[in-house]
This record gives sequence, structure tokens and C-alpha cells, in this order.
Amino acid sequence: MLMLHKILPFLLLPPGLSVVLVSLGLLFRRRMLAWAGVALLWAASMPVVGNSLMGILEGTPSRVPASSVAHADAIVVLGGMTLQIPGAPLGEWGEAADRFEAGIDLYREGKAPLLVFTGGRLPWRENFVPEGELLARRALQMDIPRASVLVTGIAGNTSDEAGAAAELLGPSKKIILVTSAFHMPRSILLFRRAGFSVVPCRVDYRVQPAERMTVLSFMPDPEALQQSFIALREIMGIVWYRALSL
Repeated sequence: MLMLHKILPFLLLPPGLSVVLVSLGLLFRRRMLAWAGVALLWAASMPVVGNSLMGILEGTPSRVPASSVAHADAIVVLGGMTLQIPGAPLGEWGEAADRFEAGIDLYREGKAPLLVFTGGRLPWRENFVPEGELLARRALQMDIPRASVLVTGIAGNTSDEAGAAAELLGPSKKIILVTSAFHMPRSILLFRRAGFSVVPCRVDYRVQPAERMTVLSFMPDPEALQQSFIALREIMGIVWYRALSL
């Protein structure tokens, strides 16, 4: 099931869907189908589209300082921020490293007595150390007390992270949930479904505020295509999990 969840977005969203449409158009000699694939790819590659889709998820780009966040029973930091490569025993930072830094800041502000990292590891990466263990080691190096640092069981996606956190902390806990701003709507949905009261802490914003629109806003850009894909995948996930709750 996890493999299916990872593959389906590539088939149902651009650029994968564009490739499918163009291929079908060429195979069955349907020019309109092929041109639809090209148009979809162009639209998804425009910065104005990528930023707009990402902005829907992120909301107003304004990060709340750790001192202003409400107190809770635990701080839960979602994974997906490191790369494990030879020569880097604690991994190298990826784009979402703000998640770790925010978790540390919240703990130091005394917002919760526990700092929880999720044990992210995909099942086909059996030789990889669960990411939460690496992040816990980093936290200990920053003088966070060992008794305050916890790691959940293995989790392959956000739904697994919510379940693993519930198993570790128990039901009906109030948590500060730390994750990327675009990922927060789906994360809140899943953690509330797991029984938590959630205080969101949004970090790792991907859209700059008040960007002036120019002709470049409508020109294809690979980073914009990535923004569109990430945002549409999140929206697809929200729709999927809401449908399961009906």
C-alpha cells in the first residue's frame, strides 16, 4: 500500500500525467490529447501556478516565534529533512532542516517537556537508520537532556508517523506539531484523527511574500514544476484521507 501511495501521484499529477497524455496521444494519433499533455506541463511549470498552489496550503507566510507558541505535553517533529550518504554519520540536511531547529527552539523555550522525533524509514531502505534516531543524536549533541528526547517506531509516511506518535505518547495528548507549512494541513488532519490535540508550528515556507508578477512568472521553470507537484500531491492526500473519514 505504501508503494502504491508513492507511485500514484507520479501517474495522476504532472509531469507524469503529462507524459501519459502525450504518449497516449501519439499512440492513438490523437493530437488534442498530446497537446493537452503539453499544455498541462507548461501550466504546472509556471511560477505563478506553482506559487499559487503552494500558497493555498501554506497560508499567510508568517512564522510564529517559539516564545509565542502554546504549551503542550510534547513537541513532535515530523521527518523528511535529511539525506543519508557515506561519510555523513548523522546525515546531511535537506530543505526542511527548519523542522529540527524549530523543535530545538521550542524545547529550549520550555514549551513541552518532551521532544519527539519520528522514526522515518521507507521499507525498501532496510540498511538506512531511522531518521528520528539521527535527529535524536543531533539533539543530544546540542545538550538536550537524554530523558527528554524520544523516537517513535518506524514510519513510512505521515499517517504512520501519527500512529507511531500515538502509540508512543498515548491518547488524548496535546502536542506542538512541527512540520513544513505546506505539509501542515494534511498533518493536522492525520494527527487529530490519531487522537491528538494539535498546536501547529509551521516552518520551511516555500513561497516568498508579495512577489511582483512579471513575464517570468508565466515561463516554464523546473522549480515551479516541483512546487506544483508537491502542492498537488498534498491536496490529493488531504482529499484522500477526508474521503476515508466519511
